[in-house]
Amino acid sequence: MAKKGKNYQEAVKLVDREKAYDPSEAIELVKKTAKAKFDETIELAARLGVDPKKADQQIRGAVVLPHGTGKTQRVLVFAKGEKAKEAEAAGADYVGDEDLINQINQGWFEFDVVVATPDMMAQVGKLGRVLGPKGLMPNPKTGTVTFEVEKAVNEIKAGKVEYRVDKNGNIHVPIGKVSFSTDQLQENLDAIVGTLIKAKPASSKGIYLRNVSVSSTMGPGVKVNTGVFTGK
Repeated sequence: MAKKGKNYQEAVKLVDREKAYDPSEAIELVKKTAKAKFDETIELAARLGVDPKKADQQIRGAVVLPHGTGKTQRVLVFAKGEKAKEAEAAGADYVGDEDLINQINQGWFEFDVVVATPDMMAQVGKLGRVLGPKGLMPNPKTGTVTFEVEKAVNEIKAGKVEYRVDKNGNIHVPIGKVSFSTDQLQENLDAIVGTLIKAKPASSKGIYLRNVSVSSTMGPGVKVNTGVFTGK
């Protein structure tokens, strides 16, 4: 196992691993422990009381962060005719159909999010083996398979992020950059956690929001008091 660097070791000393901090305290601590020379991304990690093997407990969706992520997403839209023009007018970075499908099959991946109109999905579905493993496959649950192309592109550019529970019941979502203010990061955090709570499946029993932590790209995780969100 690789040895952690000096900055990380120093940062760890500032964090009480046994304590669950209130959100604002946790965020301030993450900002304090971010020692890298670049503007690190701050990420939320949540462990949910769900069984992803059950179809109705596969938590997945998207939410527009109030203050964005600090990163401009490159949006690719599969559309034809008027919908292609709509995507271009909305500011999509790449718009096309068969031409883009061929480029992707040849190994081109200069984009971050893919949107497709429903009538294009028969063709886009052929890219499942290459887009799927990268988490780039359009999906109705995240609003990326839609005829409302303008709305989809605008939301993504405004800071829309997708979330999806993994096989262990965990979700990882960026909430902004270290350069964001504590208030901005907390509002983004609140938006994501609130969305996850609303997404709780009726079949989920016991404690749902089991663990929440925040961390910077190169820093240690800081546990967040979930009682602030659940009232328990």
